[in-house]
Amino acid sequence: MDNYHAFKDIDWQAMWEATLQTLYMSGISVVATFVLGIFLGLILFLTSPGNMWQNKPVNIVISAIVNIFRSVPFIILIVLLIPFTNILFKTMIGENAALPALIIGAAPFYARMVEIGLREIDKGVIEAAKSMGATTGTIIFKVLLPESMPALVSGITVTAIALISYTAMAGVIGAGGLGNLAYLQGFEQNRNDVTFVATIIILVIVFVIQFIGDAITKKLDKR
Repeated sequence: MDNYHAFKDIDWQAMWEATLQTLYMSGISVVATFVLGIFLGLILFLTSPGNMWQNKPVNIVISAIVNIFRSVPFIILIVLLIPFTNILFKTMIGENAALPALIIGAAPFYARMVEIGLREIDKGVIEAAKSMGATTGTIIFKVLLPESMPALVSGITVTAIALISYTAMAGVIGAGGLGNLAYLQGFEQNRNDVTFVATIIILVIVFVIQFIGDAITKKLDKR
């Protein structure tokens, strides 16, 4: 009975909707970050010295962009992107309005992890593919991405967990989700049970993502 009374003020329908909003924001952001991060990571790797598209100016520019957006605190990034978000969605409130900041905040972080994963590939494998006359496209899709896939999955798992915490921060400024619920219905109304349950749900989501990511990485890793 005590446990029941401890949670009697929680609006479970609102909690469920907030959970779906968090999963929506995280899911879309993870997919977009995975694609954009791999694209940026490949450019960083391929344009670096000694690689197929060696191009110092391009590498410096892309590297600078990645470093800048990777370094800006997420809460500041949301504020900086308000004009862009308003143009895109005609609002700065709601889960869709959080997507640009989530993706732009996470993709550069993941791009560096992609670049590191690509650098760990045995150069002999790449050289062997070149000697057999493989095109750049073939090397990218048949050598680089498959060989680095365990690192890429491990990296996107870490990034996905970071994105969950980003959605909680975005919720504080009205993006919806569990962070928004914990702040408005929990912290501001001094209802610790709401904050507690929202936190537990976030932790469960994080543990599930980590478990799935570890399982996929282990399956892909041939070492």
